[in-house]
Amino acid sequence: MAVTTDIAAMYRRPRPVIARLLDMGPREDRALVFLMLFCVLAFVAQLPRLSREAFLGDQELNMLMSGALLGWIFIAPLVFYAVAALSHLVARIFGGKGGWHGARVVLFWALLASAPVMLLHGLVAGFIGPGAAQTLVGILWLAVLGWFWFTGLALAERRVQ
Repeated sequence: MAVTTDIAAMYRRPRPVIARLLDMGPREDRALVFLMLFCVLAFVAQLPRLSREAFLGDQELNMLMSGALLGWIFIAPLVFYAVAALSHLVARIFGGKGGWHGARVVLFWALLASAPVMLLHGLVAGFIGPGAAQTLVGILWLAVLGWFWFTGLALAERRVQ
């Protein structure tokens, strides 16, 4: 299925989508694409907020965008690889039988699948600004990410590698 179709299906029933991704076998290129797509979308989601900050704070927009680009494209992927490894180790402590690749794919896919809500958060941060709406959408994004990630991690760690 197309990535966009799978993302829409995640909001209805995440288990079959994640099971299908895990059944495709261990391919690091697919996991890396999921992660990099998320990081690019995360960078794009920051642009409205950065534009607002540059306008209101009389700051240079290019400088703000450069920092966000560095963070999301070069540093965040390394952090997410470490988080995936840590989540696998924690799952092992609680009896998980899955492999490292399953933990990575599940986290990276959960991040990518939750990106539409994160993009909404970026729009709210840019057009409305700090306040209850931004906080509510941020909490919604974290809830969706947690739902996708923990559902997928439970499924991935039940599989014997």
